Amino acid sequence: MKRTTVDLWVGVFVTGGLIALLILALKVGNASSVSATDGYRVFAEFDNIGGLKPRAPVKSAGVVVGRVESIGFDNKKFLARVTLLVDKKYQFPTDSSASILTAGLLGEQYIGLDGGGEEVMLKDGEQMKLTQSAMVLEKLIGRFFASKAAEGPSSQE
Repeated sequence: MKRTTVDLWVGVFVTGGLIALLILALKVGNASSVSATDGYRVFAEFDNIGGLKPRAPVKSAGVVVGRVESIGFDNKKFLARVTLLVDKKYQFPTDSSASILTAGLLGEQYIGLDGGGEEVMLKDGEQMKLTQSAMVLEKLIGRFFASKAAEGPSSQE
């Protein structure tokens, strides 16, 4: 009888642990999002999206206002085309800008929206005109070394 009780408690703890791992995985994977009925889609084109992924947050002033719905490639312009699903309760002017930013120690990338000054608001299906691509560490290091090489050797006496 005592063995059955121990087996039961082990089963309860294992099940509880699996449920906790599932909840953690859903939180890390950004499982909570804006639904298609609660938002409007806008498009943004970037030269380089870095490590941006679908379902990444779209933030303005640190507040999650939407999600990255999809990422594609424009074969004519050779740019990454990102579809943003923004919650309908957040309205942004047509001259708003979108930037790819990095958050946290793990380098999670997200879209940052900065509102503009226009009175006309973005509507479903519109294209954002002002975008700033992700900073790629390899390019920054390459530029640094290229500028140092252009300066020439420094004379130290």
